[in-house]
Amino acid sequence: MATETEELKQICRYIRKSIINTIADAGCGHTGGSLSEVEILTALYFKIMKIDPSNDKMDDRDRFVLSKGHSSPGYYCTLANRGYFKEDVLKSFDELGSILQGHPCMIKTPGVDMSTGSLGQGLSAGIGMCLGRDQKGLDFNVFVLS
Repeated sequence: MATETEELKQICRYIRKSIINTIADAGCGHTGGSLSEVEILTALYFKIMKIDPSNDKMDDRDRFVLSKGHSSPGYYCTLANRGYFKEDVLKSFDELGSILQGHPCMIKTPGVDMSTGSLGQGLSAGIGMCLGRDQKGLDFNVFVLS
């Protein structure tokens, strides 16, 4: 029986392969930034965050903001592996009309809490989420990756 650490390492390896395949299939994408976030995203989405992919709009779910939106392939591969959408959707990355655009879109992509693209905007978005949470009396965490 694999330890929890080994299971997380296996998930990381699988997500890295998905990133390479997704970027290769699309012929575009930021490989370095996507690969550099794998351990953080895996820990958050598979161990730390309070989330439910089958109910991705529940009020008390934890939120995540990928401030470096150009690293979306890593984010999308994590979301797909966690069950927010089918993994075969990754083949449509950055295609016209796809739910997986070059930068995360909270309107089109299940599991995305904030549309991002401009570097550095994630912190202010995360602060706004926290202020809204407090005004509504909700209980969730906000994680920002820059």
